Amino acid sequence: MEFLKAVLQEPDFWEGLGLVIVVCGFLYVGVPGMITGALDKRAKEIEAELTQALQLRKEAEVVLTNYRERAKEAGKEAETILRDAKADAERFAEEARTALKAQLERRAKQAQDRIAQAERQAILEIRTLAADAAASAAEKIITSRIDDQKAGALIAQSLGELPAKLN
Repeated sequence: MEFLKAVLQEPDFWEGLGLVIVVCGFLYVGVPGMITGALDKRAKEIEAELTQALQLRKEAEVVLTNYRERAKEAGKEAETILRDAKADAERFAEEARTALKAQLERRAKQAQDRIAQAERQAILEIRTLAADAAASAAEKIITSRIDDQKAGALIAQSLGELPAKLN
């Protein structure tokens, strides 16, 4: 008994006993079950967050794949537009060259036609001037060599031949 008295007087004994009573009280009230439930609830929340994060990652990968495909399509479309623009520019340049060549040929033809017309006009004027000069020279020669009687006879003969020459 003395041992019992000595143990009951020790503060460590009472601290240990209090601890055992508190632990038994926690067990009786169901604190371990609450702790386990809280930990299970927290584990489920973490698992839901992980599931949601995985789902968001999959969605992000899908969106990224879509954007990459769109970027590829946009690049191809840009290449097509650029190729078409180059083809159009080359076609327009070729059409412009062809139109310019045709216009230059038309102008050269017009210039040649004008030169030919001017040559014909000059030849006609030269012939007219030559004929006038020849007629004038013939008139001077005839007037100096033919008298009035011979001139009258030549005029009458010419007037007689005129109807036959006009038909």
